[in-house]
Amino acid sequence: MSEENSRRYARRLSQAEAELWTIATADVRPARARPRKHVSPTPAAEGPAPSGPSGPSVVGDRPAAPKPPPRPIDIDPRTFVKIKRGRIDVDAKLDLHGLRQAEAQRSLTAFLRRCQANGARIAIIVTGKGLTRDEGGVLRRVVPMWLEAPNLRDVVVGFGEAARHHGGEGALYVRIRRADRGR
Repeated sequence: MSEENSRRYARRLSQAEAELWTIATADVRPARARPRKHVSPTPAAEGPAPSGPSGPSVVGDRPAAPKPPPRPIDIDPRTFVKIKRGRIDVDAKLDLHGLRQAEAQRSLTAFLRRCQANGARIAIIVTGKGLTRDEGGVLRRVVPMWLEAPNLRDVVVGFGEAARHHGGEGALYVRIRRADRGR
C-alpha cells in the first residue's frame, strides 16, 4: 500500500460525520450472524453526543435483538405414535368448524397462548376437511401457515396431521413450547 493511501484511511471521523454514519447505518443488519465489534465515534470534548429522534446515536448503545425461536417442524414419528397410542395425553382441543378466517385466527392464537400459559404440551386443532376433497377447506389450508407465522413461533414447537381417531386429515396435533423456553 502506498504512503498516500495509508494517510487517506488514517483520518478519524469528526463528531458530525460519526453521527451521520450512525444514522445512515442504523437499520443495517449483517447478512449472517457473526460476532459484533463495538464501534464508537471519537468522543466529543463538550460531553455526550445528543440523541437523535430515533434514539441513541452510537451503534454500540443498542441492545442486541433477541434471537427468534426456530420455525415449527413436523412432529417426529416417535411422538406421533405415542400420541396415537395414548402414551402422551392430548391436553387441549380447539374446534374451528363454522368460523370465518378472521375469527378462526383470533381463536387459534388466543387458544395456543392459553395452552402455553397453562402448561399444556400437546393440543389438537380441528379444521375440518372442507366441502371438496380435492382442494380441502379454507381453514385446512391456512391453519398450517398461521402455525408457522412469526407471531406464534414462541408458542408452537411443531405440528402434524392427527391420527384417524383424533380427526385425521381434518385435524392437526400441535406441540406447544414451554412458557419458560419462549423468547
